[in-house]
Amino acid sequence: MCPVRVEGLGVGRQRDKQTMIDLTELKQILEMVREHELTELELERDGFKVRVKKEGVAVVVPPPVTAVPEPPAVAIVAPPLPAAPVAPVPAPALAAPPADEVELAVVKSPIVGTFYRAPEPGAPPFVAVGTKVRKGQVLCIIEAMKLMNEIESEYEGEIVNIYVENGLPVQFGERLFAIRAI
Repeated sequence: MCPVRVEGLGVGRQRDKQTMIDLTELKQILEMVREHELTELELERDGFKVRVKKEGVAVVVPPPVTAVPEPPAVAIVAPPLPAAPVAPVPAPALAAPPADEVELAVVKSPIVGTFYRAPEPGAPPFVAVGTKVRKGQVLCIIEAMKLMNEIESEYEGEIVNIYVENGLPVQFGERLFAIRAI
């Protein structure tokens, strides 16, 4: 807390009750200076002048941020518990990348949001693996900040891979679709 200097400059040096400032008023002025973080306040009333000035106002400059490497994360793995046998679930066709993916056009997410394959729950998806698409055709929707953004194809061709599951979050630049150009 910085020291506060109060100067009372009575004009004409009269000491009657009309030219003096009350102690409660002075406390209110000081509180107002603190509350509003003022550095200086000057008030004149009935020939009595009061100036409140904070001395030694320090400017705080944060130290420069230096990159400190984080310690490596240590994973604690518990021994597996015996579980009831579960029938194997076949892997979805969405995650299997084709061998000739190098020649494919990849549609990437232009924004961060939630990926939706259909215009609404229960509706058929915009596209599926094997669907022929044309330039400008809607492929999916990405919801960002309660706005539904339609993602259109920049290529003509056939959808050969869908990288993201419906309803999952996507990052900027994340792969969404692979299209084999026609």
